[in-house]
Amino acid sequence: MKKRVISAIIALIIIIPLIILGGYAYYFGVGVLSIIGFYEIVSVYEKENKIHPFVKILIFISYLCIVLSSCNKSLDFNIDYRLYILNLFVCLLPLIFVKKKKYSVNDAVFMLAVTTLLSTAFNFLIIIRNMNVLYLIYVVLITIMSDTFAHFFGTKIGKIKLCPAVSPNKTVEGLIGGVFFGTFFGTVFYLTIINTYATVFNIILVSLVLSLISACGDLVFSAIKRNFGVKDYGNIMPGHGGVLDRLDSILFAVLAFSYLISFF
Repeated sequence: MKKRVISAIIALIIIIPLIILGGYAYYFGVGVLSIIGFYEIVSVYEKENKIHPFVKILIFISYLCIVLSSCNKSLDFNIDYRLYILNLFVCLLPLIFVKKKKYSVNDAVFMLAVTTLLSTAFNFLIIIRNMNVLYLIYVVLITIMSDTFAHFFGTKIGKIKLCPAVSPNKTVEGLIGGVFFGTFFGTVFYLTIINTYATVFNIILVSLVLSLISACGDLVFSAIKRNFGVKDYGNIMPGHGGVLDRLDSILFAVLAFSYLISFF
């Protein structure tokens, strides 16, 4: 517990100033997190399947191009489709030139899926900050509150297992408590800080969906870990695990926010 608290405090000391400053300091921070996230998920995969080093480098370059493509103060959720085409080619074309043992169809599909997911989510973290720092705080607040109260209710009154094959400790009671308070705090923050004239029903609905999707993000990343038989993606944060162990919910919530905002 002590390690978790100390790690969390250190992380906040580093992250909060970057969020407040924005600009290139924030872009650099997101870029570093995206690089660590790429390394973590590839390392998990390579416990069973080694990827050809040269192919891995090319995919990483393509991935990073997508992540950092919105460092031009972009204010909408549009990523140049040419970057996705490049990533598609980089992930699939090596199947023709590299021996199957060093780069298989499974390798290509996995790399294409995770690079598309992670690069888009990290890119949108930049765009949301460019749009309005309060939007970023809103999304992060919902995920933190959802996770905190899910853990609290899960440990105190949780009995019904939510998804035991993926995450044995998560419970239905924890999910309900987490979603309720995540939605509550998110709604209150939006209506008091961001826009006091917003339609209450719409904000409750958006906050609810973001909370649910953040929980799904946690489970999806847990499913990937379980598939490869690992407990954590890394150990960069003692007591917490790796970057992806901490950002899994936020990355999914960011993607959901980018989708929902187009309707309101």
